Amino acid sequence: MDSPSLIPTSPMKENMDFKYMKKECMTWTGDLHRILCMQGGDGDGSYAKNSEAPASAITLSKPLILQGIKSMKLFEGDMSLRIADLGCATGYNTLATIELVVESLRRRYHNKHNHEPEFEAFFSDLPSNDFNLLFRSLPMLHDNKKYYAAGVPGSFYNRLFPKGKLHIAVSLSALHWLSKIPEAVLDKRSPAWNKGRAWIDGAKKEVVEAYAKQSEEDLKAFLRCRREEIVEGGMLFILMAGRPGSERPENQLGDPDSRAKHPFTSSMDQAWEDLLNEGLMDEEKRDTFNIPAYMRNIDEVKEAFDQCTGFEIQTLEYQRIVEHSKEKQEECIRDPDSYGRAKANLARATLKPIVEAHLGPTLSEELFKRFEKRASRDIDMLYKTCFYGVIVVCAIRK
Repeated sequence: MDSPSLIPTSPMKENMDFKYMKKECMTWTGDLHRILCMQGGDGDGSYAKNSEAPASAITLSKPLILQGIKSMKLFEGDMSLRIADLGCATGYNTLATIELVVESLRRRYHNKHNHEPEFEAFFSDLPSNDFNLLFRSLPMLHDNKKYYAAGVPGSFYNRLFPKGKLHIAVSLSALHWLSKIPEAVLDKRSPAWNKGRAWIDGAKKEVVEAYAKQSEEDLKAFLRCRREEIVEGGMLFILMAGRPGSERPENQLGDPDSRAKHPFTSSMDQAWEDLLNEGLMDEEKRDTFNIPAYMRNIDEVKEAFDQCTGFEIQTLEYQRIVEHSKEKQEECIRDPDSYGRAKANLARATLKPIVEAHLGPTLSEELFKRFEKRASRDIDMLYKTCFYGVIVVCAIRK
């Protein structure tokens, strides 16, 4: 469906619209802790309604989670076991994961000791996360609670729990988000100025190197904090977006079709260019927006664990997940407009809060409308198969 044009019919109207939109824009200097989150609520553009890809990844990793729990020692002297989901976002995925972990542990204790400890589940994310929706989604079991739940707001790149507090920590589809945009990328005088792009796939060497360095610092900070928080013998399980080991960091997404269809790349850059060409923003406004995500490969992850120490890796592997089923792809081919809306909603679910902080609500919605139009009109891409890469790590605290 075509989005309504914002090109005005008179110079006076053009100036009024542009001034209004410029006034509505907010200054964003890269402080992600206040604004980075998945889109809250339960509307069409919410993360709760657009988390199919993370759900597929979690389903794929389920046997590895169960295998990791099976290999853990039992904490026989502890009356309660504490589990944390770091970067929990909202909706079904985090609740299903906690339920899986609790039920698996409960069976192990019951089979070996004929008793079950109590369980505490900590849902942690940045303060901007929609905890209200998450807590409304919790199963209300009253006297027959499966676990006691609590929210822990804060960045997982910092300490969140007392020393030796956690028995299991999981982080699913979150660690590819960085703590901040590298300063060099935001400096117009720097060789790392990321002109004309919203992300780093295919970007020049200096931009990619700045992101890679930030990614390295972030992952090591994450591991140092978890080393303090997880008890000896406890488990750390990570699933994050990743890239094949053979691919250099400037190629974040593997094969060309996946790169072309990914919501962070072609359609996104074209949508920003459309707003620029329509006179709704200037080049600097476009060039100062960067998506704070980096897809690591296995070597980068292993190096961070080696440098951090404190963990023994049980599983470390890269897997590919298909975008959607063949039936879903055929449905998209029959209805390109529906496909465009779905892709735009996926982009909203993951990026709307930071786009809105950069552009303001009105212009940010126009960006997603341009994105929707671009995605639905690229008919050739509907016939292509897109893959998402993930890295899975299971490690035991030494």
